[in-house]
Amino acid sequence: MDNEILEFDIGLGGEGDGLGDDDGGDMEQTVDEDDLAYSPAPSSGGGGAIGSNEIYLPEGDLSDLEPYEGMEFESEEAAKAFYNSYARRVGFSTRVSSSRRSRRDGAIIQRQFVCAKEGFRNLNEKRTKDREIKRPRTITRVGCKASLSVKMHDSGKWIVSGFVREHNHELVPPDQVHCLRSHRQISGAAKTLIDTLQAAGMGPRRIMSALIKEYGGISKVGFTEVDCRNYMRNNRQRSLEGDIQLVLDYLRQMHAENPNFFYAVQGEEDQCMSNVFWADPKARMNYTFFGDTVTFDTTYRSNRYRLPFAPFTGVNHHGQPVLFGCAFMINESEASFVWLFKTWLMAMSGRPPVSITTDLDCVLRSAIIQVFPETRHRFCKWHIFKKCQEKLSHIFLKHPNFEAEFHKCVNLTESIEEFESCWLTLVDRYDLRDHEWLQSIYSSRRQWVPVYLRDTFFAEMSITQRSDSMNSYFDGYVNASTNLNQFFKLYEKALESRNEKEVRADYDTMNTLPILRTPSPMEKQASELYTRKIFVRFQEELVGTLTFMASKAEDDGEVITYHVAKFGEDHKAYCVKFNVLEMKATCSCQMFEFSGLLCRHVLAVFRVTNVLTLPSHYILKRWTRNAKSNVILEDHSTDVYTYYLESHTVRYNTLRHEALKFVDEGAKTRENYDMAMVALQEAAKRVAEAIKTDGRTPVSNGKVRSCLLNDGSHREYTRGIHEESLSQHMSEDDMDKNIRELMSELQSANRKCEIYRSNLLSVLKAVEDHKSELSVTVQNIKIGMKDGF
Repeated sequence: MDNEILEFDIGLGGEGDGLGDDDGGDMEQTVDEDDLAYSPAPSSGGGGAIGSNEIYLPEGDLSDLEPYEGMEFESEEAAKAFYNSYARRVGFSTRVSSSRRSRRDGAIIQRQFVCAKEGFRNLNEKRTKDREIKRPRTITRVGCKASLSVKMHDSGKWIVSGFVREHNHELVPPDQVHCLRSHRQISGAAKTLIDTLQAAGMGPRRIMSALIKEYGGISKVGFTEVDCRNYMRNNRQRSLEGDIQLVLDYLRQMHAENPNFFYAVQGEEDQCMSNVFWADPKARMNYTFFGDTVTFDTTYRSNRYRLPFAPFTGVNHHGQPVLFGCAFMINESEASFVWLFKTWLMAMSGRPPVSITTDLDCVLRSAIIQVFPETRHRFCKWHIFKKCQEKLSHIFLKHPNFEAEFHKCVNLTESIEEFESCWLTLVDRYDLRDHEWLQSIYSSRRQWVPVYLRDTFFAEMSITQRSDSMNSYFDGYVNASTNLNQFFKLYEKALESRNEKEVRADYDTMNTLPILRTPSPMEKQASELYTRKIFVRFQEELVGTLTFMASKAEDDGEVITYHVAKFGEDHKAYCVKFNVLEMKATCSCQMFEFSGLLCRHVLAVFRVTNVLTLPSHYILKRWTRNAKSNVILEDHSTDVYTYYLESHTVRYNTLRHEALKFVDEGAKTRENYDMAMVALQEAAKRVAEAIKTDGRTPVSNGKVRSCLLNDGSHREYTRGIHEESLSQHMSEDDMDKNIRELMSELQSANRKCEIYRSNLLSVLKAVEDHKSELSVTVQNIKIGMKDGF
């Protein structure tokens, strides 16, 4: 076969050369854990040569061909293709190593193709030693000598001048050859199918499943899921290169119509590939009212979407999603996200949010730390659950109960200690301690597990609720198949629809009356302050207090600690600390801190301590019907009523608190007791005299202040924080008249409460009696059965 000329023009590499360096930077690996590239371990022998029995022969006429010195090819590409085909049959990857050029015209006259494991990685290269490597690649070069050298003959043919057959590492079996870099290529037919399925809204994982089924196995597909992801991403970016001008034209037009319309482009506007951000005037205004918590939705990064669209959203006073701005993120580097967050913050007047929710992503986390160092960053729990179904699919199939146990561990644990214990039990039970992905999300648990996040406001009505703003603002409008030509029409329709829903909710709140379920003044107060949806949620908590009992556990003189639990469930008690003088309470469930609404446990303590209305510091303006007004228009008659109830409650609690301390001290000795009785009798006389003279000393929240006069004496006086505002609207006599009327209404309400409580106690007594009757019946049945035997 000497001087035989072979024409062997086989296209390689799919998107590029395909004979890339396995250690080098081919296409960016978009998802670390999905990188399926095969990296075979060195053989235990360290340098065994390959025998003929270890070479896998392909089907067809070329099965007996192997490179040899003197072999001729029509071109350099033909030689490269032949060697790569040979490598595929044997089980290794190839790359171009070196070349030699002609001194006469600079043309390449010699080329060497080597095994991809040839040589060793230079860890001291200048391009890497001066910068931090965030994702170091696996070392794959082991000094293999296998190679093919060809040089150009005077005839124009390329002749094999050297061939080294032996490898110093194990070779890859046929069912894994498709994972080697030089053998991964996407054919034209596969590209067509990927484009079609992507347009239908399918993601890379589902597309790969379809391709495997279509081709009859992963080894016959010819590329990996990572290749599919990279192709889809690059295809999406190429499709936007010409259309991004549509975005810029639209934004310029909107800014010309309204100067408060904000937009920015990263880099120069005339660049084809640029990141873009915009926020209309309504979005910027909404942020001033509801910008305490923000969601940055990057669902598009799954590659299922054709548009790299990312909205900033929040929650309005009706619990509806509200828009704070949008972006097209064509470049997804850390620097690009830093630019985006800084630009968004500038558009929002430089006021960062209290909290921000994003998908689980290292790049986003790093960017947020740089731009929002004081903002609490949370990963979307529901995206993690969805990812869990993919990463642990084998566990889900094998153990049907795992999903429920996983959800219970994350959502229903009440403390950090309980979660940690539950997690360890779960991973041990299903032998998952060494599962890499599960360990990675566990290491980030403080940013997605509810028990670690309860002390921060996220505007959610419960710990286990899914954030309604995450990936929902544009649902039904922008989808996986939306392109730029359609986008802005659908975008504007979505804005109109959301605005209409908010207007409708405002109308329902202002023009319809909610159904009150208790005679509580607090419920009536809440119904007049909160929007309808928020009131219904508060009402659930208020009614829920009827099933809870609050018992005093500790009193240190300033703060009283209560244990609040359902009847018969003392082991599930919540701890509520209540400062009577400041009217402030905190609960171990931290619902107020998380959602901005008081929980049933605090409300149960308010019930037993005679707090009849919500203290003003527990009414967040962002949940009220006046959330979007700069000035709160108060109903003065309601203000007087609320002021009286709050003042009476505080006076009552303060007196009782002080009296109990007085009683404790007075009962210790006989002498203390006698002095205490004298003091009480004197105090009783003074109170009786004050009632007779109808003394009017304005009191607000029971706060008594001591004022030092010029003569050195002290005078005790009280100041009402509402006194000045009330005197502007009504005379003292009118105030007294209103207060007497309100006291009458209060007494009537108290009577109704007593009747309600009496009825409730009767029901509970009837339930207990019925339980006793059932217990006796059961015992009789057991005795009868024993007698029968």
